[in-house]
Amino acid sequence: MIVTKVESCTKTKFKVYLDGNFVFVLYKGELKRFGIREGEEVTGEIVEKIRVEVIHKRAKMRAMHLLEDMDRTEAALREKLRQGLYPPDAVDAAVAYVKSFGYLNDDRYAENFVRSRQGTKSRKEIRAALLKKGLTSDQISRAFEICSEEDEADGEEEAVRVLLRKKRFDPDTADEAGIRKMYAYLGRKGFCYDTVRHVIQNYNMNA
Repeated sequence: MIVTKVESCTKTKFKVYLDGNFVFVLYKGELKRFGIREGEEVTGEIVEKIRVEVIHKRAKMRAMHLLEDMDRTEAALREKLRQGLYPPDAVDAAVAYVKSFGYLNDDRYAENFVRSRQGTKSRKEIRAALLKKGLTSDQISRAFEICSEEDEADGEEEAVRVLLRKKRFDPDTADEAGIRKMYAYLGRKGFCYDTVRHVIQNYNMNA
């Protein structure tokens, strides 16, 4: 294979192209260590050594750091690694590595996400947010099932109360038009009519 280009990313990091294709990013010292110079040939053995001993190892450490910073879905972690210019094989190796230690678990992520937001978001909003994070509809449904129906109902009602307080809405002083407007607003947020009606009919603004 021929090193067709060594392109600067930063003062210390460089994108390496072999036979016209981008393969990985190396630091200046690593270019020297492995004899990577533009226009020269590099053996398959050297390329594989770089992949395993440098790129895969770095991707694994980066994945661990990202998960220490905050919990993520597999899709989100993969995207962050891709943004860091790690090649697909390094991304796969890093994901498998953190999974082997239990640091990455989409089902657990979905359950924790649902539990932490049941009191402030509607079920519809939670589902939409999880879909954006790369979880499947089945994974999200399982998370809702694991979180008990009673907790879900309580969570939906509390989420409505939070929004009513935020809007400084008082059913005792609101006129009919204001109440209809609030029903419509909460409906657009994804809350069902029966939940909204129950909360508004029993709402105590000062509670």
